[in-house]
Amino acid sequence: MKTAVRYYTRSGNTRKVAHAIGNALSLTAEDVSTALDTKYDVVFLGSSYYGFDADSHVKDFITKNRDKIGCIAVFGTSALLGSTRGRLKKTCSEAGVKLLDTEFHCAGSFGPMHKGRPDENDLKNAAEFAVQTMKYLGKKAN
Repeated sequence: MKTAVRYYTRSGNTRKVAHAIGNALSLTAEDVSTALDTKYDVVFLGSSYYGFDADSHVKDFITKNRDKIGCIAVFGTSALLGSTRGRLKKTCSEAGVKLLDTEFHCAGSFGPMHKGRPDENDLKNAAEFAVQTMKYLGKKAN
């Protein structure tokens, strides 16, 4: 199954999670500024909240690459809010891209909040999320 890991980050928190996912799947995690070069069965897409929404860079990535994405598995970090999956649902729907029900989210440090997060346990859980998602998709494809 052809898989990619893309993310957008301002603080570096989501990048850490993206690299944990990439390492677990033996892939290189890349910023959303790196377009997809071919069709991917699944794209692990990471983001956080900026202004109470998913960043426009992430939404633009989905729209611009819609013909190269089979489905998206969302992951991310934030200091105050939960997953951006709900915010990306409309973008995916409009682009005709399947958004998986599964997701990974953890706290991210921001100022005095959540110092040291994502931590080693968060990164371990992110890696496990990626492995389990791929197992689930593999079973579903067979």
